[in-house]
Amino acid sequence: MKLAQTAFRSEDVFTQREFRRWLGDLPPSNINHYELLDGRIVMTPPAGWTHGSIGNRIGVRIGQHVQEQRLGIVFDSSAGYELPSGDTLEPDVSFVSTKRFATQPPRTPNQFLRMAPTLVIEILSPSTARRDQTEKKDIYARNGVDEYWIVDPAKKIVTVFHLTRRRYGAGRSFKTGRIRSRVLPQVDLSAEDVFSL
Repeated sequence: MKLAQTAFRSEDVFTQREFRRWLGDLPPSNINHYELLDGRIVMTPPAGWTHGSIGNRIGVRIGQHVQEQRLGIVFDSSAGYELPSGDTLEPDVSFVSTKRFATQPPRTPNQFLRMAPTLVIEILSPSTARRDQTEKKDIYARNGVDEYWIVDPAKKIVTVFHLTRRRYGAGRSFKTGRIRSRVLPQVDLSAEDVFSL
């Protein structure tokens, strides 16, 4: 495979099937994350402990609520999605509602989910910030992800975007207080909870 000079994005274009095969050929010692965006393989190095801690905190809090209310399933960054657009993404935290999960194709263990999640949460890091705020945001909107959160650890802000006609509006930012979600309106999670280390 020929990589671009940045070593983060392939020059060659791949299908989802080719991407799966390519991932299968990687050595087990490879700790990087790979996604397929607009047919190009994009490599993301490990983000660091702050990123992981925030993702875990959000996932646990939302996961407890979702499980108690039997609303669906919450996934961490190890779950990837083969989206209808041909992109394959691994959000930091994602939620699939029971209704959406039931209407999708049968799932194969240890494979990507072939659906769009209901809610996606991406945590910004220096290597992903631009992509999360532009390219991936557009991909999630095109594929019908109802709600998209961008978590900015540097600014300590969570911005929530809602889908309207395959586009996200301006979004609402939370620096303090309870984060308001339309997808999970009863979840009790504050900006302070997200960023407390």
